[in-house]
Amino acid sequence: MKIILKEDIQNLGYKDDIVEVKDGYGRNYLIPQGKAIIANPSNIKQLEENQRQRAHKLAKIKADAEAVAASLADVSLTIGAKASATGTIFGSVNNIQISEALEKLGHNIDRKIIVLKESVKELGKYTAKINLHKEVSVEIPFEVVAE
Repeated sequence: MKIILKEDIQNLGYKDDIVEVKDGYGRNYLIPQGKAIIANPSNIKQLEENQRQRAHKLAKIKADAEAVAASLADVSLTIGAKASATGTIFGSVNNIQISEALEKLGHNIDRKIIVLKESVKELGKYTAKINLHKEVSVEIPFEVVAE
């Protein structure tokens, strides 16, 4: 089933992308939740017209994302966590804590666009990927230290 996404969906696509999904996923989840519409010829024609009209806005959004990426390029974070003597963290470090650490530095980044490549359960150095735009992303190094 071909659908047009109405919003960004992790591991599927970005807003206004035409993607192929299984029938049940489209009919039972994406369409009822308002996250997608069926890609029939009239909806595709309407999408193309909307994209033509929004071209200027999309260029500005991409430029803003590139500016944020440039400001985050040289940022390095240190996150404190309670840890045992062997270096294992009690709990784990997640995207919420990274978002809060960035906010303390003056960068307001939504936690939903921060992706960790691996689970952080020990002290050490890691990287987090921030997807600012479908064509712009930046990797932030961070270090987890014992409190």
